[in-house]
Amino acid sequence: MAARRNALAQGERLMNQKQARYICTIAREGSITGAAKKLYISQPSLSQMLRQVETDLGVALFDRSVSPFRPTLAGERYLEAAQIVLA
Repeated sequence: MAARRNALAQGERLMNQKQARYICTIAREGSITGAAKKLYISQPSLSQMLRQVETDLGVALFDRSVSPFRPTLAGERYLEAAQIVLA
C-alpha cells in the first residue's frame, strides 16, 4: 500500500494539467509543430517541455521516426493517465 502511494505521489510530480494537455495535443496533432500552433505557444518551448517530461520519466513518449508522431507504449500509458488528469 505504501509503495502504491509513493508511486502515485511520484506520478503527480511528473504530470500536471498543463503537461497533460500539451502532450495530448501533440498526440492528436501528430507533431510538435502542429500542436504548438494549436496551443498558441512556440515550437521550441513545447519541444523542450516534452524532452523534460521524457527525461523525468526516463522513456520516450513518441516515436519521432515516423510522421505523424506515434505514441510509444509508454506514451500510450501516459496519455491514458493524462486523460484522467484532464477529466
